[in-house]
Amino acid sequence: MSEFTQKFGFPRSTVTLENWRQRPYSTWSFQHANEIVPSAVVAKDPGVIPSPDDWSSDFAEQIVTIQKQALSVEKFLTQSETDFCLINQAGKRVLSWQAPHSSDQAPHIIFSISKSFTGILAGQLADLGTLDVQKTVSYYLPEAKSSGFADCTLQHLLDMRVSIQFSEEYLNQDGDYARYRRATAWNPRSAGQKEEGLAAFLFSLPKGQEQHGGPFHYLSPASDLLGLLVERVAGVPYNQLMSEKLWQPLQAEHNAMITLDHLGAPRGAGGISVHAEDLLRLGEMLRQGGHVNGQPVVSLHWLDDMLSSGDTKAWKQGNFADFIPKGRYRNQWYQLDGPDKAFFAVGIHGQWLYVLPEKEIVIVKLSSQALPQNDDLDTRCLEFFAEINKIL
Repeated sequence: MSEFTQKFGFPRSTVTLENWRQRPYSTWSFQHANEIVPSAVVAKDPGVIPSPDDWSSDFAEQIVTIQKQALSVEKFLTQSETDFCLINQAGKRVLSWQAPHSSDQAPHIIFSISKSFTGILAGQLADLGTLDVQKTVSYYLPEAKSSGFADCTLQHLLDMRVSIQFSEEYLNQDGDYARYRRATAWNPRSAGQKEEGLAAFLFSLPKGQEQHGGPFHYLSPASDLLGLLVERVAGVPYNQLMSEKLWQPLQAEHNAMITLDHLGAPRGAGGISVHAEDLLRLGEMLRQGGHVNGQPVVSLHWLDDMLSSGDTKAWKQGNFADFIPKGRYRNQWYQLDGPDKAFFAVGIHGQWLYVLPEKEIVIVKLSSQALPQNDDLDTRCLEFFAEINKIL
């Protein structure tokens, strides 16, 4: 039996494009997405040297109460199929925890936390005057004129207030969502299925019955379109844009990755992989007013807009209102109404970046949960974050 099989319980040869997002294979593939799907490197500043590992696990024995059950932090993390959990308070490490199958030497795919990265890039381009969020998609992408996105503004994309005929069904095997997955190069094509790129798929989607700018409606294709758009406006590939505008100014310690379709289009809605330490660094940057070592990475204007301008009415009328009754959404980030002023980014299979600015807490939780969407686990995670807020 090989060392790989001993560690993961299956041979490397059994991981394929067809099963890479399924357990148990995801315990390996979520840190090696670039070996499954074509990917591009997001380069860090070569002058930044990774700091020594700061793995502290004493806090893992702390007792938390989740759904009226008392259990240790480590027990909760194990039950929720966590790969990494990092917690900082006031910039100091409280917890560094990783599962036995995980490696801090490889980046972990963050799925829809990628959307929040794309939102930051759009904001940076807007601050430069290169992009106007009140202009329409077709203004920047003329090829979108016949699509349902044509008269949608960029702010509508950023706030998920887009009316498109599309259903976000993660386990769909034969409808539009399965076609979407194939277009991103995340799923294999069967015999007779045409090879379709991400852009062609997005521009084929028809408009919904409502006008753009209505209720919040979660729609990953809208964020992928935003990824194509920031790349077009910037005039450089997405991975280069992210490297120059975000990753290097952030002083990230490791290269990141982003998956590409077969034509090289970036998966700005879900294809980014990063090290847990660098995702924590992103949260710390936002917690500290958009600065790293006194240098601005994102503007206070963008940060204030993200934190305060989400439309509560649009959220209450939207399709996530039952999950987060007191939520809002702005610029590809979630916010919680209330005294804690929490904001966060979340991705399928259990990816979280959660920031509690009032307590100076930043939490990263990366996972390989079996189900892409698990409402019960998501609810338990929110309770876990609230418990951390009470304890610290």
